[in-house]
Amino acid sequence: MNIDRYINEEQDPKTVEKILGKLQDMLDSGELVTYIAVQKKPAVTLLPDCIVLTNKRIFLCEATNLGLSTNFEIFNWADLKTITFKEEFFGAKFTIVPTDNENLTVDYIPKVQARKLYQLAKEAMEKQQSQSQLNDKVSAVIEERESNDYQSFKLQPEEEPTIKEESIKVEEEDELTLKLKKLKTLFDKQLITREEYESKKLELLSQL
Repeated sequence: MNIDRYINEEQDPKTVEKILGKLQDMLDSGELVTYIAVQKKPAVTLLPDCIVLTNKRIFLCEATNLGLSTNFEIFNWADLKTITFKEEFFGAKFTIVPTDNENLTVDYIPKVQARKLYQLAKEAMEKQQSQSQLNDKVSAVIEERESNDYQSFKLQPEEEPTIKEESIKVEEEDELTLKLKKLKTLFDKQLITREEYESKKLELLSQL
């Protein structure tokens, strides 16, 4: 495991190697460790706490049980309201402020590491915020387009057909005319008698 990139600000190599080993099974696909800060108290620090930044999250790592185990407080960048650090005589206090949790602080972070932590963490948070805003805009555009498409292609209620009285009258007249012509043809061909013809004609004309 190459740890050289994580010990540029005098981080304890053994602590860095140990915490990287524990994080290997905790990282998501595509998640990369970008920085590790290691606590350094004025006296000898046997079990230092660490702060680990990745491109997706921040890990606060507290050594417990004489270094045999580690407690992790893990937050996605979107879950943080802000981050702060305060330089003191011995090192700096680094504080994260979650959106729905109590503030968490790790003290005695070497000043140069605290500055680097703050810089990288702010960049990660701003990137996450920009991505969230972009996602919101894209969602709004998609929703607006879908709404417009729905309005454009919305089926209108079918209008009930309106039949004008004149049309009905013309149709009735045409049908009546055809029947009269047919009746006259039957009479001309002597297929019916005059009495039948006259009787049927009167019957048809009575329908007017």
